[in-house]
Amino acid sequence: MAHTILLLEDEAFVLVNLELAAQDMGLTVISALNAKDAIRQMDELGDLDVAVLDVNLGGGETCLPVVRHLQSRAIPYLLHSGDLDREQEFVREFGAPLIPKPAVPEFVIESALSLLGGQTAPARNA
Repeated sequence: MAHTILLLEDEAFVLVNLELAAQDMGLTVISALNAKDAIRQMDELGDLDVAVLDVNLGGGETCLPVVRHLQSRAIPYLLHSGDLDREQEFVREFGAPLIPKPAVPEFVIESALSLLGGQTAPARNA
């Protein structure tokens, strides 16, 4: 059975590359550009295994509502962010694995999948 991954990313180019990497690994992909859409899709689908979240979604929006939704369902996730100087405190409070941008899309997806096996995703770029 294929795993389902949520990809929350506001940069279309990054999102497409993550989608392609996940699909190449046989995953079912749910993609969202904002938190509201991500939560709506999670509620509609009901069956989600893991998530990759961009922290800053533009326009002052963050992934925090999605993090809370995932945590309430005990769904593992990792953070994929490029603006760590401004977000360091915010990111630290999540306590989730972090992969700084830019990162190889396959590495990001493999790291997310490693959370399903109880392993800690590496917090480095490939």
